Amino acid sequence: MQGPYNRRKRRKLSSEINVVPFIDVMLVLLIIFMITAPMMTQGVDVELPKVSSSPIENQADPLIVSVDREGNYYLNLGDHEEPVTLDGLGEQVVKVIKRTPGTPVMVRGDTNATYGQIVTLMSTLQTAGVPNVGLISDPPSGQ
Repeated sequence: MQGPYNRRKRRKLSSEINVVPFIDVMLVLLIIFMITAPMMTQGVDVELPKVSSSPIENQADPLIVSVDREGNYYLNLGDHEEPVTLDGLGEQVVKVIKRTPGTPVMVRGDTNATYGQIVTLMSTLQTAGVPNVGLISDPPSGQ
């Protein structure tokens, strides 16, 4: 007597890998990393390293923009530094870049100047058409 199950017929073995669980796990990990990645960069106290580097040798005289601890901006025009506003600085930098397109632009910031002041200055320089901005620093003490 044979029941509803036929024991003589066997299913074929499949050599294909079922990747659906793998895809599910990858999507869950993707969501977890997308949520946690922005949280990892906020509120981190860092002390920037002090390193020495060799000076950059340029053929053209650089345009140097300075920021003091009070947030005042200065533009180095030849032998003297002239105090300027942020808007006036952008206009003068545009004139210099149009006159001599290859002029390197360097930022000299006071140690006590806020990060926001430097970022605002660099944004103004980028708006004025400066492709690259260099940062001037002093070597660490003892060198």
